[in-house]
Amino acid sequence: MTSFIRRLPGGPLTKAAVLLAVLAMLGGAAWTALAFLGPDPGCGKGVEKRGSEGTEECTGVTDGSYVFAPNLKEVSARIKAENDNIKGDYVSIAVMLPMAPAQGFEQDKTLHEVQGAYLAQYRANHESNSKKPAIRLLLANPGRSHAYWRPVAEQLGALSQSGSVNLRAVIGFDVSTTSTQQAIAYLTNERHIPVVGGPITADDSGNSAKTPNAYRGLARVVPTTSDQAAALSHFNKGIDPRNTLVVEDIRTGDNYVDALKRAFAERTKGSPRAPEQYRAPEEFHEEGATANAFDQMVDTICTSSAKVVYFAGRPVQLRQFINELGNRGCTEKKYKVITGSGASTLSSDKRLEWSAFRKGVTLQYAAVAHPEAWTGPRAPATGGSPAAYRTLATLSTSAAVGNIGPVDLTDSRTITFYDAGLTAITAIRMRDDGDPVIPTLGRISDSWLRLHGMGKVDGASGWICLDNYGNPFNKAVSVVELAPDVPGRIRFVGLAWPTGKPTPKDCTARNDSLPKP
Repeated sequence: MTSFIRRLPGGPLTKAAVLLAVLAMLGGAAWTALAFLGPDPGCGKGVEKRGSEGTEECTGVTDGSYVFAPNLKEVSARIKAENDNIKGDYVSIAVMLPMAPAQGFEQDKTLHEVQGAYLAQYRANHESNSKKPAIRLLLANPGRSHAYWRPVAEQLGALSQSGSVNLRAVIGFDVSTTSTQQAIAYLTNERHIPVVGGPITADDSGNSAKTPNAYRGLARVVPTTSDQAAALSHFNKGIDPRNTLVVEDIRTGDNYVDALKRAFAERTKGSPRAPEQYRAPEEFHEEGATANAFDQMVDTICTSSAKVVYFAGRPVQLRQFINELGNRGCTEKKYKVITGSGASTLSSDKRLEWSAFRKGVTLQYAAVAHPEAWTGPRAPATGGSPAAYRTLATLSTSAAVGNIGPVDLTDSRTITFYDAGLTAITAIRMRDDGDPVIPTLGRISDSWLRLHGMGKVDGASGWICLDNYGNPFNKAVSVVELAPDVPGRIRFVGLAWPTGKPTPKDCTARNDSLPKP
């Protein structure tokens, strides 16, 4: 049969599709053969080398057998062991992320995100009173910048139809770009696979009243960029717009940046100056020449009345701007820089000059989670719970969980992916009398409509109360600042809310058609 497949025309995916059909006619095959479409000599089972010479990557889907990056070695081994240990009815959840980014701080972020997904899997299989089905976890690498999202998404689509794999949800997508939108649209609209987004915050990367069916089957666990901006505005309600300035990236097609620009334009009405602008490289993870632009821009900012700078841009450029602001000539002036949740990777960026924060610069951003949000003395009575966070914190240090690499809960990434996994698992296990243990894809997507009120997900980041469009209603925002004098270098400042007050006990979205009270 191998020689027959080799003689077939077409690429690896065509051959893999024929192989699946042949195996089905023969009565099925083992989990690994059916799931991962045979070995690839360049990488491993289910993983294929893609790209031109010098930029090649191993992309595809693995159950932990293949290690995409050295820092994922320990957690991949634990995922593989957990998958192999499962007996009885199970479904699979895939984590779709660029698994081997080039930058060190991006590698740290990916590790934390995969750790969060694994901790959700472990909890579901070991600390849920033996609820069914059991959960397998797959790792899906679409390549850097999601360059190969289509073939990997097609692979996931095939696995969702496999009775041996039972792929029932995809979680992930930690950046709001056109390519991630395309991948989510393909998975939800064409393959009908439920998706739970990670920190994808751009407003148009989800459903809304204007576009309720943009992504059929998508749920999100973090507040949108507009919700973050509204929460920051309530938190900083004393800021005079006349003392504000926007610094913005003028690239187009970056959903996160575009959403920040719209939100900050609304928050700075009355600012005397037009936004200061720059153009980041199309590959925004690269350094480019923007540091030079910021050097000149900071001199101009020094001549303004601005005390608060709203920054609409990606982490690399934010770091460059902070570094230049720390070396400004007008040392007698102090500046607060406010931005969105994309800044959560900055604390592990080795090129950040922390001395800027000792020179009158404050960086404040809307984190989607922080360990102190629900464990401190000022935690509100609604919107989240200390117990939910402590469950994750205990898991992350449990010897039974095994070695998954260095765990850090302060940057919000582990918490977010744990909550995304928890949300997917909650929907998968929602059953009425007579329902099969292995749910259909459509039944899981329909379950998003039940995840509010008494059916809310008590996430480690706070309550997840989905509205009718799959977005979390009035989700808590952790306002944080970078500070060199605190452990983890991320100081929790306080909780903020898109509506200006904590989520009510009924944990249900308001009826927007009614007049405002």
